[in-house]
Amino acid sequence: MHLPPWIAQYMTALRTLLVLTVLVGIAYPLAVTGVAQLPGLRHRAGGSFTKVGDTTTGSTLIGQSFTDKDGNALARYFQSRPSAAGSGYDPTATGASNLGPESVVDTLPDPSNKNDTGKRSLLSQVCSRSVAVGKLEGVDGSRPYCTPAGVGAVLAVFHHSGATGPVTRVVSLNEACPAVPFVTSYQGVDVQCATFGVDYTKGVVTPVRGGAPNNPKVPADAVTASGSGLDPHISPAYAKLQAPRVAKARGTDDATMQKLIAEHTRGRALGFMGQPNVNVLELNIALDRRYPVRS
Repeated sequence: MHLPPWIAQYMTALRTLLVLTVLVGIAYPLAVTGVAQLPGLRHRAGGSFTKVGDTTTGSTLIGQSFTDKDGNALARYFQSRPSAAGSGYDPTATGASNLGPESVVDTLPDPSNKNDTGKRSLLSQVCSRSVAVGKLEGVDGSRPYCTPAGVGAVLAVFHHSGATGPVTRVVSLNEACPAVPFVTSYQGVDVQCATFGVDYTKGVVTPVRGGAPNNPKVPADAVTASGSGLDPHISPAYAKLQAPRVAKARGTDDATMQKLIAEHTRGRALGFMGQPNVNVLELNIALDRRYPVRS
């Protein structure tokens, strides 16, 4: 029986749909699932969960926080890097903050609204985290272009002729009044604190480097989130920075912690990709096994 051309076309499309459904929707998933059950692959395919006894403590593929109920870092554990995924390491909200190098000016909180906390720029987030990590680890947390209080050291400089000419006014954009600005004057002009709701866009945004060292004591991964927000690793430098604190909390010495860090440091993938790293969950599990906290 000879079918009309338009029906033949529909039948061809239907057969193609059925074949692709069987291949891509059934055969391929079953094949991948079967391969994933092979020895050496089953653990990773199942989520790389780690157990201590009968308790699942997490996945070595997804980071997590080691804090108390109030969000304060637990001194007896190595801390992970910051996370911008949801409230922190949320697999359902994975992602970055999407803030870039030009994010240096904060949105100040409305003083008439006690629930308004404003919005911090990437620079101020980095600055505040660096101060907090420095305080926790007992080191200098200062960074270039950061104020001692932990916000971006950024001025709005107003000139007599727009962007040129003598300076007529200077405002510290990220320090809301009645704060005392981080510098008293700029090119002979007194620096003012910033007032909520005032338009400072006509001023030239001018970051001030300050006297912080070129190589801060606090590593970059301690103050910046990963692109996914789920990175379970930290740099060996950040792990070593935390070693004295953890050693004290565990009743051991810094040399012992440094040795443990070295044991859990992985090199570059295939010898040339990425950077050496330390899986925080695996390191903290090893801590609990070898050096349990004595109450």
